[in-house]
Amino acid sequence: MTQSPDQFDDEFLMQFIAELHSRSGYDFRHYSLTSIRRRISRILQVQKFSDLSELKTWVYSCSDAEHEFIESLSVPTTSMFRDPEVFKIIRTAVLPMLKHLPLLRVWSAGCSTGEEAYALAIMLDEEGLYDRSRIYVTDINEGFIGRARAGIFPMRLMKEYTTNYMESGGCHDFSSYFETGYDRIVFNGRLKSNMVFAHHNLVSDSSFNEFGLILCRNVLIYFGTPLQGRVLNLLDDSLRVDGYLILGEKESLRMSTIGGGYEQLQRPYKVFRKTAPGLSQT
Repeated sequence: MTQSPDQFDDEFLMQFIAELHSRSGYDFRHYSLTSIRRRISRILQVQKFSDLSELKTWVYSCSDAEHEFIESLSVPTTSMFRDPEVFKIIRTAVLPMLKHLPLLRVWSAGCSTGEEAYALAIMLDEEGLYDRSRIYVTDINEGFIGRARAGIFPMRLMKEYTTNYMESGGCHDFSSYFETGYDRIVFNGRLKSNMVFAHHNLVSDSSFNEFGLILCRNVLIYFGTPLQGRVLNLLDDSLRVDGYLILGEKESLRMSTIGGGYEQLQRPYKVFRKTAPGLSQT
């Protein structure tokens, strides 16, 4: 019988996570313990292991197993134009305020398999901004970056994505942005022409550019409070004054050290405009 999350030895679990960091460089030590326990429980069930000790032995058995474990541990939930109300705010209230920039840099941080980046490219194109934009598409997981770069997604998701697109204010035939083949769709190569795909670890890497728009959605919820603060400071260091930060539905700047430098556009949506330099920038 597979061990349930409430049967985990937390000391053993955290030692395992620390060893994984030393071996691979992937750092989950400050992630929410509840999230880690839930994800590992799912991995135990999928791999049909009985307990953490058996899982650890498998992870250390070969590099492929370690890679598979890291990918399973870091996978977020994603979809195209997820929370279409948020994308509608970006289209109608955010992008018009950024049109004056000669080059609009956008960061999709923790991009997963890239659905968000393609949604942004489509929106920027429809608003006449894509030709002078750069979308930086980053994730901790190299496998996800490869899948994002390919721009290939299951056909079965297109009905949902088309609905989200229309509800977000889309004004064209969504199918014109991709080609179909078998059970897959492939997005037009033109949408990738101004994308930059790169590995970036929000936990340990530093700021690498100044952006007008940053989306880091449904990433912070997997981190403990100290790590959330570290990542928010990184995002703040990367965002220009009068730039915009988009977080996930259950994420917030409340109680953070940077919160005083932002205003929320339309509650309850987590769309924030930076109104003042961060502490490290003053």
